[in-house]
Amino acid sequence: MNGILIVGLFVGLSLSIIVLAFVIWGIKTEQFDDAQKQNSGLLFDTADDLNDAINKENKKKQLHKS
Repeated sequence: MNGILIVGLFVGLSLSIIVLAFVIWGIKTEQFDDAQKQNSGLLFDTADDLNDAINKENKKKQLHKS
């Protein structure tokens, strides 16, 4: 029983360290610094872009019905 607990702790700590390393890498390479694009991206959609998106959704729905 103690062996399973030790292995579980080791696996959990290893995964936590890996995730922490990826988060630190993302922060250092500025992967999370593009919030302005996400906020203003919705404001600059044209009517053509929105119509294309609607058409794509309708095509997907038709394919799922078939």
